[in-house]
Amino acid sequence: MLNLPVFKAAAVQAAPVFLDTDATVDKTCALIAEAAGNGASLVAFPEVFVSAYPYWSWVMNPVQGSPWFEKLCKSAIELPGPEIRRIAQAARQHRVNVVVGVNERSRHGVGTIYNTMVFINNEGRILGRHRKLVPTWAEKLTWAHGDGESLRVYDTSVGKLGGLACGENTNTLARFSLLAQGEMV
Repeated sequence: MLNLPVFKAAAVQAAPVFLDTDATVDKTCALIAEAAGNGASLVAFPEVFVSAYPYWSWVMNPVQGSPWFEKLCKSAIELPGPEIRRIAQAARQHRVNVVVGVNERSRHGVGTIYNTMVFINNEGRILGRHRKLVPTWAEKLTWAHGDGESLRVYDTSVGKLGGLACGENTNTLARFSLLAQGEMV
């Protein structure tokens, strides 16, 4: 019989401060503190919580959406970088594991951003990231494709932790990759 840890998880259902990275990171840290104060050992944030989902790609043509895309690029963060370090410090301070979605700006391409999940343990160590493998059709106006390198599972105090973004959870091979590594959470 498996001896699995019992823990409380907080699934954050909140909006970012739209396209305001610093304010969203402040909000993220406050929500981590609140969740930890309520006994959570894992705090999971929505897809690209830092700091916006590109809704305009679904309702505007690319010309209309271009000014919004520029704002999103400017609000995107680099990994590693000061924003994610602040979130990691909050994880360490409150002794919680954190999974947070971010718009990750590429250091090697102008206007190249990824829909990325960042995994942080309860010691504040950044364990890794997962870049969404295949953005949906409208999301392709915004995000570059990820690759299989980021299909990883991480040992944490709550168990083997992995994750996929949104519709990726219907990708049988991506799910199998994480399960084959022993993903439990």
